[in-house]
Amino acid sequence: MEGEQSADLIRGQLRRIRTVAGLNQEELGRRANYSASTVSAVETGTRPLDMPYVKRIDKVLDTGGLFESLLRMAEGEGLPSWFLPWLEAERTAKQLRYFNPTLIPGLLQTANYARTVLRFDDTRPEGEVEKQVTARLERQEILMRERPPQVIAVIDEAALRRVDAIMGEQLAHLVKMAELPHVHIHLIPADAGLHVGLSGPLALARSAEGGWVGHMDNQLGGSVVDGEEGVATLLATWESVRGVALPRALSVSLVKEVESQHGPQ
Repeated sequence: MEGEQSADLIRGQLRRIRTVAGLNQEELGRRANYSASTVSAVETGTRPLDMPYVKRIDKVLDTGGLFESLLRMAEGEGLPSWFLPWLEAERTAKQLRYFNPTLIPGLLQTANYARTVLRFDDTRPEGEVEKQVTARLERQEILMRERPPQVIAVIDEAALRRVDAIMGEQLAHLVKMAELPHVHIHLIPADAGLHVGLSGPLALARSAEGGWVGHMDNQLGGSVVDGEEGVATLLATWESVRGVALPRALSVSLVKEVESQHGPQ
């Protein structure tokens, strides 16, 4: 059932983006070298989604590989259907905002860090862990695009001071990411005291049209927030946590200081 729901979401996004591009099924088919009946069959679910089709549609609609990524994750990475709308928002965003009081945000994680986090669920099969590590690293490819999104990450200092053998490597990677002009990392120092962000992590994506989509993690998984009231609440929370964080340069200096305390890698 989970796979069927994921496929339905992909088909829905295929229809939506085709419509936004101003193309009917016949015109899209002509450009992609498929018949209009094939396009219709894919969008209605009477023809299965396959990789050659979505790769061609990605190229025609200039989506930056969105549908290929969605299908790969729906097919094998074991991601829940609710995550796919956020994945689309993340891949097409002009600006991304992440806050996490306990962990490094996924878009900035190393493979070893991601692997450790995914193993928090000790019942997850090793093969599934590795697939999800690969999926997480594939998401990070948006940072290296010719026109990447601006990424602003606010992280609590406590997340950097976890005592673990993988942290030296992770912090070195965080410093490297902070050197990218479009990646802004801000730390909330340990002496900031209690703040609203301690209630939990959040993420926000702003589209090219200026609309916002939010995402929240919790113990049961996560949820996508796209309603006006919910998004407004997340934006207000973001402003609060951003307000108690250090400036960019001071934050990077603090990351380097903590990295040096983890010893040689």
